[in-house]
Amino acid sequence: DVLVLYGDTPLLRTETLRDLLADHRARSGAFTVLTGVLPDATGYGRIIRDAQGNVERIVEQKDATPEERAVGEFNSGVYLMDARANELAHRITNENASGEYYLTDLLGLYRAEGAEAHAFRLSDPDEVMGANDRTGLAEAENIIRARITQAHMRAGVTIHMPETVYIEDTVVLGRDVTLEPGVILRGDTRVADGAQIGAYSVITDSVLEEGVIVKPHSVLEGAQVGARSDVGPFARLRPGTVLGEAVHIGNFVETKNARLAQGVKAGHLAYLGDVSIGDETNVGAGTIIANFDGVNKHPSRIGAGVFIGSNSTIVAPRVIGDAAFIAGGSTVHDDVPEGALAVARGKQRNLEGWSHRYWSGLREKVQTKLPWLAGWLDRQG
Repeated sequence: DVLVLYGDTPLLRTETLRDLLADHRARSGAFTVLTGVLPDATGYGRIIRDAQGNVERIVEQKDATPEERAVGEFNSGVYLMDARANELAHRITNENASGEYYLTDLLGLYRAEGAEAHAFRLSDPDEVMGANDRTGLAEAENIIRARITQAHMRAGVTIHMPETVYIEDTVVLGRDVTLEPGVILRGDTRVADGAQIGAYSVITDSVLEEGVIVKPHSVLEGAQVGARSDVGPFARLRPGTVLGEAVHIGNFVETKNARLAQGVKAGHLAYLGDVSIGDETNVGAGTIIANFDGVNKHPSRIGAGVFIGSNSTIVAPRVIGDAAFIAGGSTVHDDVPEGALAVARGKQRNLEGWSHRYWSGLREKVQTKLPWLAGWLDRQG
């Protein structure tokens, strides 16, 4: 058999081609054309049948009479033919309104040989929609995207406003997964049962285990997220991130090449790069793992049960022992032993009256730009 397809019909399903082949062989057919029906088939060649309903010929739009143009059944351009196709193709002439060689003329040549021609009708004419420009390509993409989301919903995925969700056909979703509006899932992404992905999150080449919650506006790339963990909102997990079970990654936290064990919490505004962190460690707001010296990246290891105070900077490469405590605002440039308290910040001094003396020297500017402060200076005398 010889199968002829068009290169600009990306919506044609494999299942349709299998059904076409089965129908062709069941009829012992010599020539089968794939057809569809549209209310207005303008632009397509028309399928003309005889009084008994047999396919008689295919007429191109330019050569059709007004009566033939009113026919709704159109030629898709997909044909299945027996081995005579190559020989008969050499008999095609250009005796038509356009002076062109029409492959559709093969149907008449087969009939002249005494062979029957059959039509296999599409249930969805969109399958043979051509994409000849960017507009057509966008229309085709919308149809494919709708097919993908509908297949996932039929398999048990809840998708809110599916017309806004983009899922590539390589993505695997488990049952009872929930996708909120605007979610984008790309590449080798696998999402296990019961996971929830918040609005406008973008997830690429990542694995989400059972019960994971990704809150809105989070970006994951090349990450693994353990069961019952939650991420976001506005979190970014970069390649090499591996989260254990029940890990909490909060808003504006970024990770890269980071392994966080079970129960680790990093709630706010942190950067965790090239680091491993043990069970149940708490990472305070504003914590930075300073992993880059301007030339090379350096790894750090933080033990289990560590408490890292807010606005701390850990200058890699560092080892922080289990159950250590890092005081808020510290810049840690030495290793911290197990169970130790690290305090690495300047001692606070309060200079009485300093503010009054400073602003008094700028009283003229303060009067016009900072009226509240000017009043305070007046009250101080």
